Amino acid sequence: MPPTADLPKSPVGAGNMKYLLAGMVLLLVALQYRLWFAEGSLAERHRLQQQVQREEAVNSELRARNAVLEREVLDLQSGNDGLEQRAREQLGLVREGEVFYQVVPEAAAEQTQTQLPRSAPEE
Repeated sequence: MPPTADLPKSPVGAGNMKYLLAGMVLLLVALQYRLWFAEGSLAERHRLQQQVQREEAVNSELRARNAVLEREVLDLQSGNDGLEQRAREQLGLVREGEVFYQVVPEAAAEQTQTQLPRSAPEE
């Protein structure tokens, strides 16, 4: 067995080593807390990525809606055809001399007939 006197002495004593180890563990815990829970953590990053995806979906829907509205505006600005079509579809307008025929689907016609009040038969 080699004598212990030949081994070099550690600059940090055994008591000081415990404090160093405790300090390192506390530093590790503090860094882990920042990684998982503090501002800029992985959880916040994940939440923000999901929020960005939701906002991008909303933006794409709004872009599509804006494109439709832009086409309608250009159509209305280009001539009377678009204006006439909107007047016919939305307001139910007809030109002079035209005859308006309304076609009622069978299911709707049957439903309105069953909803009409029936008068008492005359005797």
